[in-house]
Amino acid sequence: MIRPLRHWLHARQHPLRYAQLDQLLRNQSLSREAVLKKQQDELAGIVAHACQHVPYYRERFAGLDGAAFHDLPILTKEAVASRLDDLLSDDADRAQVKLGHTGGSTGKPLAFWYDQAKHELMRAGMMRGFMMSGWRPGQKVMYFWGARHDTRKGGVFGGGWGDLIAAEKTITAVEYSEAKLHEWARAIQTWRPTLLYGYASAMSELARYILASRMPMPDSLIGVYSTAEMLADSQRELMQHAYACKVFNQYGCREVPNIAWECRHGHMHVFADLVHLESVAIEGEDRFLVTSLTNRLMPFIRYDIGDSGRLLDGECECGSPFPLMEMGMCRQNDLIRTRAGKTLHPACFNRLLYGMTQIRQYQWVQRDLTRIELNLVSAERLSAEVAATLQAGIHRDVDAGMTLEIRYLDEIPRTAAGKHRFVIGMG
Repeated sequence: MIRPLRHWLHARQHPLRYAQLDQLLRNQSLSREAVLKKQQDELAGIVAHACQHVPYYRERFAGLDGAAFHDLPILTKEAVASRLDDLLSDDADRAQVKLGHTGGSTGKPLAFWYDQAKHELMRAGMMRGFMMSGWRPGQKVMYFWGARHDTRKGGVFGGGWGDLIAAEKTITAVEYSEAKLHEWARAIQTWRPTLLYGYASAMSELARYILASRMPMPDSLIGVYSTAEMLADSQRELMQHAYACKVFNQYGCREVPNIAWECRHGHMHVFADLVHLESVAIEGEDRFLVTSLTNRLMPFIRYDIGDSGRLLDGECECGSPFPLMEMGMCRQNDLIRTRAGKTLHPACFNRLLYGMTQIRQYQWVQRDLTRIELNLVSAERLSAEVAATLQAGIHRDVDAGMTLEIRYLDEIPRTAAGKHRFVIGMG
């Protein structure tokens, strides 16, 4: 099915999605000043709506009339879990409301309310993000996804005739074996997609297999999108080598999607017509707080998403009016703590393994303040000398009294959402 016909049929199938995409594309043609003015107007609107219609915010914002936005209380994941019903707007059509679920990077379940309009806007935002790579509607996208409920019929990437019209194909990337990786690589070769989209760990593991097996990728590929997990520089380099195209990062979560997308110049742009993003010092790190500007069904206002990072000044060569940001190295619960009260980011541990190409997968797990484990899936065991060097690095960079235990596994378990956590702190 040729691209223009696919595009026409898909637009007929999802008129709301394409109407929303048209508006999003118009937004990105605005000036920076106009985008930020629009953002502030919608921010004031979402706060006013929440105060009037959402029981949780009526309670939390009581007595704060006239308060600056940055003085409003922070919404925590614990509050979302415990006050779910109170976060649903009282003017919501309950016959149209659905309950979504996310495992997050921690594997801890979180539920949220959504409706079809929110879902369609999420997909429209993804399409605009894809277009930053040069992709156009109707060109093929192959998804590698680890959350099983999304790949079933009716899920976000549920397959069926809709995928054929949309030029989409979904691989359920839950279990990795050499046979599965070969099957996935062959699927790329034969289907010849324009974009790949999936978890950083899945895409990098597949890249490793492609290079080891010398399986050339089709020249149809213009980009690989990494999402759901932190994208390490080493993973990006491996993927660019294997897929022979540019690798893009994408940032968001199921409850607040489409926070930021990377452009062809390598900069992460905050979709400021969809979200308001803050970087606030909390517990010794620059923590992101995100506010959805479009979700009045279940407003997320100053939501502590659990990620670190900072906003950047300046503009990008790509000409986008959207502000810039950069990710930190971890989610909040992946910090490592020591007896002396130090808090360390995962980067401190990940860089100890630089250059060890025999390691296929790894995971650092802190058991207590004096003990950390390194789980490895490796082609060969580390030599005694390398193990001693790692222990010395832990003593030097982390804590002189912390011991290292190296464990060799056939497979490192993933979270309930199918994600791989590189570093697991004590919580």
